[in-house]
Amino acid sequence: MEPETHYKMKIFSALLALGAVGGLGYLGYQNYTLTQEKFTLGEELAKTRQEFASTTEKLTGDIEAFRDLLLATQSEKVNAEQDALKKQEIMNAMNAQLESMSGTLNLYKKIVETDSELLAKYSKVYFLNENYTPRHSIIIPPSYTYEPEKEKMISVDVWPFLQKMLDDAKTANIDLQIASAFRSFDTQSKLKSSYKVVYGSGSNTFSADQGYSEHQLGTTVDFTTTKLGADSSTFEKTAGYTWLVENAYKYGFILSYPKKNVYYIFEPWHWRFVGKSLALRLHNENKNFYDLSQREIDEYLGTIFDQ
Repeated sequence: MEPETHYKMKIFSALLALGAVGGLGYLGYQNYTLTQEKFTLGEELAKTRQEFASTTEKLTGDIEAFRDLLLATQSEKVNAEQDALKKQEIMNAMNAQLESMSGTLNLYKKIVETDSELLAKYSKVYFLNENYTPRHSIIIPPSYTYEPEKEKMISVDVWPFLQKMLDDAKTANIDLQIASAFRSFDTQSKLKSSYKVVYGSGSNTFSADQGYSEHQLGTTVDFTTTKLGADSSTFEKTAGYTWLVENAYKYGFILSYPKKNVYYIFEPWHWRFVGKSLALRLHNENKNFYDLSQREIDEYLGTIFDQ
């Protein structure tokens, strides 16, 4: 081998060795660098995990606190709603009590202001003094009366009920006329005296003594028809009587002396106003006004003029 060639070979070998060493150094450096990066990444990952754990713990705590706050708020809301309901119940109870008291006071006022005589059981039971007259009376329009030239009076409070009844009867083609209405103590006295002259003691079976007549109250009327006129003894056989039996209670009127009553003979023409409520009860129970006790009757005094 030529010396020059041998020299070149040494140089080449040296270069190879140097390259190998450099390569190994580079690889070592790269490995070191990777190791360092892995270490750094591990630290960052650990730190991130720690921060995440801390954040998760804080978030869990915040969620628990929010849940507790929500539960407390809901509890307060429920308590507030219950308190509001209780207060409303108390208010409702108070309002109901006030309404009840108001109704009772109004009824009491009506009773006080209403003539206590209007529902008294007179016919041989209670006595009306000679000075008694209805508080307010009006003259019945002549078109509703028999003998229109003679004035007939009725309580002003009773008239609307009586007028409605007569108008409805007329609409139903029923002939009804008022033969007698309010009679004063003196008028009843004179009438009874005249009956005694004609009928003697027998007049007591169909005519009340003065002070015992329902007519003095101004709430009672005797009916007749155009055909019957002054003689209403056969009124029972008329369509007017039948209509009254079926309908008079709707307007607050009752038949005072039905068949087999213990006071007077059967008087189909004699009808007394007692108010719709009491008249309805008597109709439904098929009872006579005088069958009830005065205490039972007086319970209807406050509503006697209710429509």
